[in-house]
Amino acid sequence: MARFIFITGGVVSSLGKGLMAASLAALLQARGYKVRTRKFDPYLNVDPGTMSPYQHGEVYVTDDGAETDLDLGHYERFTGVASRQADNVTQGRIYQTIIQRERRGDYLGATVQVIPHVTDEIKRFALAETDDVDFVLCEIGGTVGDIESLPFMEAIRQLRNELGHGQTVLVHVTLVPYIAAAGELKTKPTQHSVRELTSLGIQPDILLCRTEHPLPDSERAKIALFCNVRTEAVIPALDASSIYAVPVQYHREGLDRAVLSAFGIEGSREPDLTRWFDIMDRQVHPEGEVTIGVVGKYVGLPDAYKSLHEALVHGGLANRVKVKVQWLDAELFEAEDSDIAAQLEPMHGILVPGGFGVRGSEGKIASVRFARERGVPFFGICLGMQMACIEGARNTAGIERASTTEFGETSEPVVGLITEWMSAEGLQTRNVDTDLGGTMRLGAYPAKLSGNSVVSSIYGAEDISERHRHRYEVNAAYRQPLEQGGLIFSGMSPDGTLPEIVERPNHPWFIGVQFHPELKSKPFDPHPLFASFIAAALKQSRLV
Repeated sequence: MARFIFITGGVVSSLGKGLMAASLAALLQARGYKVRTRKFDPYLNVDPGTMSPYQHGEVYVTDDGAETDLDLGHYERFTGVASRQADNVTQGRIYQTIIQRERRGDYLGATVQVIPHVTDEIKRFALAETDDVDFVLCEIGGTVGDIESLPFMEAIRQLRNELGHGQTVLVHVTLVPYIAAAGELKTKPTQHSVRELTSLGIQPDILLCRTEHPLPDSERAKIALFCNVRTEAVIPALDASSIYAVPVQYHREGLDRAVLSAFGIEGSREPDLTRWFDIMDRQVHPEGEVTIGVVGKYVGLPDAYKSLHEALVHGGLANRVKVKVQWLDAELFEAEDSDIAAQLEPMHGILVPGGFGVRGSEGKIASVRFARERGVPFFGICLGMQMACIEGARNTAGIERASTTEFGETSEPVVGLITEWMSAEGLQTRNVDTDLGGTMRLGAYPAKLSGNSVVSSIYGAEDISERHRHRYEVNAAYRQPLEQGGLIFSGMSPDGTLPEIVERPNHPWFIGVQFHPELKSKPFDPHPLFASFIAAALKQSRLV
């Protein structure tokens, strides 16, 4: 039977519960255990699919088409275990399920209440699909004391009683702030946070204390005394030089040993951290540096492009170079007095990422043109590929009015709304009036690559599967004029109707993809497109 590790946070948000969960999962995995990591989100959205990136960061998409919290990206990157729809649930989805059952009469006339109906549904989610793993790590979003998280806390309390304390461990992440004026670390916020947790009937087993300064033994003992945990279970968590140094750092502080001890597990083998030491060595001792300009619309919030940033880092690891990411607001390239060349000439590679809406689109098209004309390595992802096709249509195929129906009516719809496509469930159809949450092609879809293409040589294969998240598609009816202009359709859906990849074979490196390769990249297994893109940028850096 699987053992459960519940992870909560207190004092303030953004303490890094997601990274902590991913790191602990990686450590347990390195000891030979099978793990699965899950996220409970207390907000009332059914999923983050319609939320602005400024609200909640990027939307992470799984193979089975779930739109999930960005923390699931950390889980996948650190463990290599593919996340599923069952690994992320929001309070909105819990309530939606319950209300649908109530309307069907499933509750046989009973009064539907938070206890037991909501808490039972949360417990059902936590226990689902766990028979084949040793440990299930469940991260609870938000902060202890938030009114939204109370049903989840109650469900945890019930599960700990039902499963038995030998089957569950609770790790509470808190803040130990440093007060510069007093020159002291303060443990009182942690004490209050634990008191809040225990008032809900939950006693933490382990405290992970985020702090900017080393935590003296005296302070650890003080926290242990007032919070009713063993001193060895008070784990200091200082800021790390890189997120990929966190698993090794937590192991040195004894986190995985404390967790196994809390479960009463003795004699577990020491973790094999070889690949994490290799990653750290590649980061600390790079053999070069490249600068990548990311021309997007959410550049004010790096979490909006979290997986993208990490995939670029992974490409650097593959080539043993440091990747410096320059975030460039596409709107700035649309001003009449904008000097695009001055902004982009220092870049060794230009990347236009995914996104929605017209804002900044002309700036993205201008950056594509700069990369094409100047021979700078270019990578277009999702909307970035669509902008590359529109730029090619306007400037190399002579279709001056080329545009996308996403931005309004156009006489030359090089990009248009997806109306139908084939999936594993059969023919899928959509129209302009369908709810936003149901109009996208989501999840993993296969593609067929041209045998003599650049991308087939990069992948080392002609059949691939990648994750999608988009409403609009490049119109294959424009294939002939675009290819005559040098933009080759080198990857198509298996039925030959949906363009998946375009490239310019006569350019140093120019590739656009309709999918999101960043979602499948990992530090110990960099995505081949990102590894190749950074290699091309490295070559470019040596030419300028």
